[in-house]
Amino acid sequence: MFRRRALAGFVLILLGLGLLVGRYVYLQVARHDEFAMRSTNNRVKPRAIPPARGLIYDRNGVLLADNVPAFRLEVVPEQVRNMPELLARLGKVVPLGQDDLNAFNKQLAQSRRFQSVPLKMHLTEDEIDRFAVNRWRFPGVDVVPYLTRRYPFGGLFAHVVGYVGRIDADDLQHLDPQRYQGTSHVGRSGIERSYEDVLHGTPGYELLEVNADGRTQRVLETHPPTPGRNLYLSIDVRLQKAAENALAGRPGAAVAIDPRNGQVLAMVSEPTFDPNLFVNGISQADYSALTDDPATPLYNRALRGAYPPGSTVKPLLGLGGLELGLRTPQDTVVSTGVFYIPGQKRGYRDDQRGGVGRVNLMQAIEMSVNTYFYKLALDMGIDRFSAWMGKFGFGKPTGIDLVGEASGILPSRAWKMAHSRQPWYPGETVIAGIGQGYWTVTPIQLAHAFATFADHGLPHAPRLVMATQGPIGSPRQPLSNPPSGPSLVNNPADWDAVNQGMQMVIYGPTGTGRSLASGFPYLMAGKSGTAERYSRTTDAYNTDKNNAYLASRHRAWFVAYAPANEPRIVVVAMLESGAWGAEDAGPIVRKILDAWLATHGGVIPGGAPAPAAAMAPPAPAAPAAPAAPATTAGAGGDNLPAAAASAGGNP
Repeated sequence: MFRRRALAGFVLILLGLGLLVGRYVYLQVARHDEFAMRSTNNRVKPRAIPPARGLIYDRNGVLLADNVPAFRLEVVPEQVRNMPELLARLGKVVPLGQDDLNAFNKQLAQSRRFQSVPLKMHLTEDEIDRFAVNRWRFPGVDVVPYLTRRYPFGGLFAHVVGYVGRIDADDLQHLDPQRYQGTSHVGRSGIERSYEDVLHGTPGYELLEVNADGRTQRVLETHPPTPGRNLYLSIDVRLQKAAENALAGRPGAAVAIDPRNGQVLAMVSEPTFDPNLFVNGISQADYSALTDDPATPLYNRALRGAYPPGSTVKPLLGLGGLELGLRTPQDTVVSTGVFYIPGQKRGYRDDQRGGVGRVNLMQAIEMSVNTYFYKLALDMGIDRFSAWMGKFGFGKPTGIDLVGEASGILPSRAWKMAHSRQPWYPGETVIAGIGQGYWTVTPIQLAHAFATFADHGLPHAPRLVMATQGPIGSPRQPLSNPPSGPSLVNNPADWDAVNQGMQMVIYGPTGTGRSLASGFPYLMAGKSGTAERYSRTTDAYNTDKNNAYLASRHRAWFVAYAPANEPRIVVVAMLESGAWGAEDAGPIVRKILDAWLATHGGVIPGGAPAPAAAMAPPAPAAPAAPAAPATTAGAGGDNLPAAAASAGGNP
């Protein structure tokens, strides 16, 4: 019995050993690769290395958007058993604001558990030190270095360069998860957003050996990321500063363009804001201060602000009359102070009370005579009017390389029918002829239109980025910007006539911008515009000449280019509140031109010098007898004795 029991025990022992050896063979041999991989995965952790974001420079290499080193707190969710408890304990060591927690929770919901999620950005040295002392208490939490965006010029380029912001849950829905591994920021506005694909590089990764607590022991392997490409903007910091100083915080915008290639030399919207506030998450208090500000500093007036252009568009309408064969430069119109549509009793007021007598095209541009353009618009008709002005880019985005551009409104039958289901009236054509009524343009649109004119009708889409650059030391790669269409001017003599009229605005004895000519060494051409914001309610003339009162009722515009014989810069300035175009917006344009001239050392090759004496236009004929007072509102002129405009009256 003992032997039988001993034998049975021995067999059982052999059977157990056989099963154990078989299990060892199965695990160590048959499934060796699988378990070796799992073991390695427990020991080795991959970590994405985000790429350095491309830098942004102005045309002369001045840095506009930089990357600076910083530190942030990151949490690996799979290493945290109780997240609310950990955040509560961690908040006693490193202060966590509600904005930090909200952003963290949003991104946590969209992230994988093994991926690090940023908790607090831009730690101070004191916060880093306090966390280092208490690090052992917070498994799964670590301080990680990163590069954060910095905008050295603050608000000066806020509306052009834009800003980056923290990636949130909504961004994760459309961003490539592979390309944005480890990346915490994405472009939100301006160039940062429009050129996100260029500025954001390709991430790399490193293999880390970690202990049982997930702490890094050493780096086993590193594959460096590919940084984003640098951008060189066409903007000149000196012109940008001059434009901002000239606007002096008044709500408005200024744009300067090189008409030869469409490069934007300056683009300012006032008031502005500090884009650095948004980089690592703007606080609710700061954001509320910006959004509640009645001056709307976040609103890009240069790109999105749509306003009636007023008399600034008269030269382009005059060119259309010549090109379409409706006028010759010598054709004249008698200005009596009021214009009447044939067969109607309602009148439209002229720029000057009582009129200025008989004028040709050049004189009409010089003195901004409404009657000339009332009649020209009526003879042209709204269909040809809209078709012609549409060629200059009105009523549609210019195509500038920024997201969010407004299209403005170019009045037409189709537009009115689509928006109000009403027919078009001749009175609305008359009003459109002086840039009032339904017509609205953005400052960038008007600058683009006159850049097209200044280049003898050859259109170039406005561009801010003129070159890109790869790794440091590599050459710039210029971006071409060929003309977007054929020239709009078929007869050079037509261009010369309008150009002469715009020069007379600056140098003529009755030019609306004659005060701007003093001291500028080269020939300029320009046009003022005073767009009225309210319709007249009575037939009486408003004699209130108080500038503050008029500024509350007018938009002030001025456009100029130089040198007039070979234009190299077009400048547009707009003030949301300005008494008169030439008086209020004109000096802004002049200061930008002065700054542009200074960048060339005061010498412009090929530029014709300004005349020593004012140009003397042909003397106008004696004024005709003034007509009876108008019975309906006029619109738009630059020298109106009263702020009495119509937004486009019916006949």
